[in-house]
Amino acid sequence: MPYEFKIVRVVEFNETDMACIVHYANFFHYMEAAEHAFFRSLGFSIWTQGTAPPVGWPRVHAECDFKSPLRFEDEVEVHLLVAEKKSKSLTYQFRFRKLNANPPIEVARGTVTTVCVTQVDGKMAAAAIPKAVADKIEVAPTELLGPIVTRVK
Repeated sequence: MPYEFKIVRVVEFNETDMACIVHYANFFHYMEAAEHAFFRSLGFSIWTQGTAPPVGWPRVHAECDFKSPLRFEDEVEVHLLVAEKKSKSLTYQFRFRKLNANPPIEVARGTVTTVCVTQVDGKMAAAAIPKAVADKIEVAPTELLGPIVTRVK
């Protein structure tokens, strides 16, 4: 069963600031693109119509720590790992590697938690992850996962 997925993309000019460095918000777009591709690789979509009832996956937590910039035309690998699977939520860990560096380097690391929801009386309500989806997703082995960052408040 899958617990990881990778996509590779080239940084587009419209994703950068005036110094041609990727704007931080685009890392969240990259995470979402990897998540969507992961679901498609399992034969599903984030926008489900094939489950009864239909479900959605809003984010309830997202963070990203940056180590080194990405620039226009850099080749970046976005590595998704399933860090946690509960009955109603999934937590992903993301690692970003600049592939055109010699050697390739990790430039950022992020975490996203999504909750499975359905519509109840016109409002979103947490729901169990459909069995067809849950059965195809496994949590990554501990040795592959880094610590999930928790901030002191």
